[in-house]
Amino acid sequence: MDQRRKLRILLCAPRGFCAGVVRAIDAVERALQIYGAPVYVRHEIVHNKYVVDSLKRKGAIFVEDLDEVPDTQAPVIFSAHGVPKSVPEAARGRNLLSIDATCPLVTKVHREAEIHRKRGRLVLLIGHAGHPEVVGTMGQLPEGAVKLVQNLEDVGGLDVPTGTALAFVTQTTLSVDDTREIVAALQRRFPEIAGPHKEDICYATTNRQEAVKRVAPQVDAMLVVGSPNSSNSQRLREVAETSGCPVARLILRADDIPWGDLEDIATLGLTAGASAPEVLIDEIVAAFSARYEVEVETVTTADESVFFPLPRELREDSPA
Repeated sequence: MDQRRKLRILLCAPRGFCAGVVRAIDAVERALQIYGAPVYVRHEIVHNKYVVDSLKRKGAIFVEDLDEVPDTQAPVIFSAHGVPKSVPEAARGRNLLSIDATCPLVTKVHREAEIHRKRGRLVLLIGHAGHPEVVGTMGQLPEGAVKLVQNLEDVGGLDVPTGTALAFVTQTTLSVDDTREIVAALQRRFPEIAGPHKEDICYATTNRQEAVKRVAPQVDAMLVVGSPNSSNSQRLREVAETSGCPVARLILRADDIPWGDLEDIATLGLTAGASAPEVLIDEIVAAFSARYEVEVETVTTADESVFFPLPRELREDSPA
């Protein structure tokens, strides 16, 4: 007879890979098939160590700057987070074969920002300083054409000349609730400010946060699988905390389970950021099954069927 304590695990759904992440990873793997190793990737293709290490073993070389790429015929892939316009320009200047794996939903934000500028508006970007997506979006426009807004305090401190036409766009991986507050503050201060026709925060970010909101009040602890530099994963941990979960931790994989924080739990919530593969969820469930008599239940708040085709250069019908 099994004498282990019982543990109920609630799996959040949706969780894990989104369409943009699948497209980016597939782009690297397809490029390796077509061109062979090495394939250079500027910045982590997605923010997950397991994924990056797996692609390294297959022949991908990750760099932070094009200066690290030798003169080569090998392709250079731009990560899902997007890059400033100066990066593909520099690649063309060196005759490098570049392939853009920017998530189409990030590209949408880039286009919005450019349209606002063409219409004479100063663009306010809601996002986190230094995040690759923010760097890429700000780099779509000339210096000074975008102002970064990180929090409510920044809204109050904005120095905008009277009569300036304004618009806002947002990083795609933010907390839905926090962003809503910042947008409301901008609209109170600048009633004429223009916004996106459709929400910039991506469907996957929103869906994963909604699933966590549903599960968090029902569990004693929540584990979010994701890397520390993954914005959407960090936001899931924060959402779990603000939604009433007493213990919320971000972990890379089963080896990082904080057993000491989970000694007295009877229910556990489990989710994964948009760049974390399902194999890590399976690994964590197996680790708990070795210690507890586990009952697993999935809590689904949305169905996802979004698909993004590969970059043109990597499609089956491409002349490349």
